[in-house]
Amino acid sequence: MATEYLEHKLTLLPDRPGCYLMKDINAKIIYVGKAKNLKNRVRSYFKSTHEGKTAKLVSQIRDFETIVTTTDKEAFLLEITLIQKHQPYFNIKLKKGTGYPYIKITNERNPRMLITGQVKKDDGYYYGPYPNVYAAEETLHFLQKVYPLRRCSGHMGRPCLYYHMGQCLGACFKEVPIAEYDLQVRKIKSFLNGNVATVKRKLTLQMQQAATDLKFERAAELRDQINYIEQTVEKQKIISNDNTPRDLFNYYVDKGWISVQVFFIRQARLMKREKRIFPCINTPSEELATFILQFYNRKNNVFPKEILVPSDIDTASLSAILQVPMRTPQRGTKRDLLAMAHDNARLALEEKFRLLELDNRQTIGAQKQIFAALGLPYGQTIESFDHSHIQGTDAVSAMVSFVDGKPMKSNYRKYKIKDVLEEHNGADETANTREVVYRRYSRLLKEKKALPDLILMDGGLIELRVVEDVLHNELGINIPVAGMVKDDHHNTAHLITGTTGNHVPLDRKSQGFYLLQRIQDEVHRFAITYHRQTHSKNALSSQLESIRGVGPKTRIKLLRHFGSIKKIKAASLNDLISLGVSEKVARTIKLSL
Repeated sequence: MATEYLEHKLTLLPDRPGCYLMKDINAKIIYVGKAKNLKNRVRSYFKSTHEGKTAKLVSQIRDFETIVTTTDKEAFLLEITLIQKHQPYFNIKLKKGTGYPYIKITNERNPRMLITGQVKKDDGYYYGPYPNVYAAEETLHFLQKVYPLRRCSGHMGRPCLYYHMGQCLGACFKEVPIAEYDLQVRKIKSFLNGNVATVKRKLTLQMQQAATDLKFERAAELRDQINYIEQTVEKQKIISNDNTPRDLFNYYVDKGWISVQVFFIRQARLMKREKRIFPCINTPSEELATFILQFYNRKNNVFPKEILVPSDIDTASLSAILQVPMRTPQRGTKRDLLAMAHDNARLALEEKFRLLELDNRQTIGAQKQIFAALGLPYGQTIESFDHSHIQGTDAVSAMVSFVDGKPMKSNYRKYKIKDVLEEHNGADETANTREVVYRRYSRLLKEKKALPDLILMDGGLIELRVVEDVLHNELGINIPVAGMVKDDHHNTAHLITGTTGNHVPLDRKSQGFYLLQRIQDEVHRFAITYHRQTHSKNALSSQLESIRGVGPKTRIKLLRHFGSIKKIKAASLNDLISLGVSEKVARTIKLSL
């Protein structure tokens, strides 16, 4: 049910295409969407019944704003830009890179073949992506032996080792005719396009002959080489009679979730697939369209020559943006493949539901119990701090972040304490807390990033008062804060809040209490680990600093090579001299350690 304020804004919505940004009570953007008709789409959130994460989104909306565009194509592009800029909680956000390797033939006078994860606009020939990195590397090694190009840096003035082995055309000492390179490149392209029958037949005969001659190791190498070729370029399932690179998308929706399957068709066969499952906030067809645009906006993506999608997708707008033909197959193998992608999406979502039922009790359900015990509305993000030092030396702090009851390790932060007071020598927990909390949230405010919904301090009442003082009086922000108190056995005991340390009731056998233990154990582990790294590094450096003649460059050189004082001590005099250390300094090191 919309508030009076929202009802008034709903009446002012235009009948035009554009994007809308949903905001929560803190004016934080929590969802970005697009629509052909902003009035109909935005009103549907408040005038219809919803379930799952859509209902959760609507319950948190306190305001919205719209941006009108001229065409639906402009709305598509603006939506992707806004999602990347604001990273809303309820939007699907894809990682930037694909993570899969390609085989590349460089566009040079003397071309080379190589494995790469970076796709650039350099007019090179890219084949892939390949799901098996090791198989792609072995296939590349095979191609370099059978169809050699350039293996060395070139123009060395003398033949390289690869030339003598027959794996280089000789650009290292002579000018290779372009026609000779072109012939080799055509053979390589033919091979990578799936025409491997002749080569595979030859390898099979060689394997059989090696086995007959009792050369079993050689036979095993040839057998493995055949397997690598099958995993990278051989046609396992024929999709069509041409070698057109295609990507295929289909989806399945149930209970407010959408499951997307992506099939990669390369060299006329199904090369690999990707799957994604995320909440369906918008209509399924528009969620898939947004997903496709984000999918191709990632790094290291080679566009296919054709994209296959279900019939309810706006292919005209997407084709205009991506500059790739999009169509829906009506018959034959491609239509069957589209149906297979739909079935796979359904099975993946059913499995997701079974796992979610088990997982939610320990994550979202547990986090709800913590917020309810504190008398707070549910929030997605909890951040927790802890400090570590040894009698005040090498003082550090650490922060962990939990989103919906799960650790979000990309948001973890480490802090070296800067303002160490001489009288406390880094052991002042109050000063450490004040410094770290101020650094963390002043930076978030400066960068206009989202603040957490709850802060949990690993400590007692003193730390709690310090945090609230920094937040309210120095930064002028209001974030709920609670302290995680431990018992005499250093185990999680209970929560406290307020300046008087009010005890918060939380059932010790509940999932919320178990989550509290996980948060406290995790922030303690993270802080201790960081302190050990810092202390170990400082201890190594300090021992070497005391040795006369060992400067910063020599210390770095020794630590990088040996890794520890123990190994430096065990090294011979010649080992030290071989690193570029003078004999006099090397003898001093040996005598000092």
